[in-house]
Amino acid sequence: MDIVIDAAAHDAILRSVKESHPDEACGLLLGSSGLIQVALNAANVHPEPARHFEIDPVALVAAHRDARAGGPEVLGYYHSHPNGLARPSETDLRDAAHDGRIWLIVAHESVTAWKDTPSGFEPLSYTLQEG
Repeated sequence: MDIVIDAAAHDAILRSVKESHPDEACGLLLGSSGLIQVALNAANVHPEPARHFEIDPVALVAAHRDARAGGPEVLGYYHSHPNGLARPSETDLRDAAHDGRIWLIVAHESVTAWKDTPSGFEPLSYTLQEG
């Protein structure tokens, strides 16, 4: 499965990661049919934000509510590994919902894409789309 990321959404993710450093950044990926149109930054409410992430549940519920009202779908999530690799960590593997959503993981400005499947994370390829 290939996905497409709007270049502005990709830039928003990198900006969010830079602004959150040294803590983990996190947010929601919104769009439809494999096209990520918006990266919505969310507060990391985990008690240890330098090593873990938890998307603010208020932002998550609001995004799902907007999707039910006809807005963009919640395609997945993004987060950063400030001192790690751009791949799922053991914590990511343990805490994931295994619901088929897309995860983008950022480390040192490298962005990788993954599908959260019932059997674990599968790598995805992506292309950037200008405006």
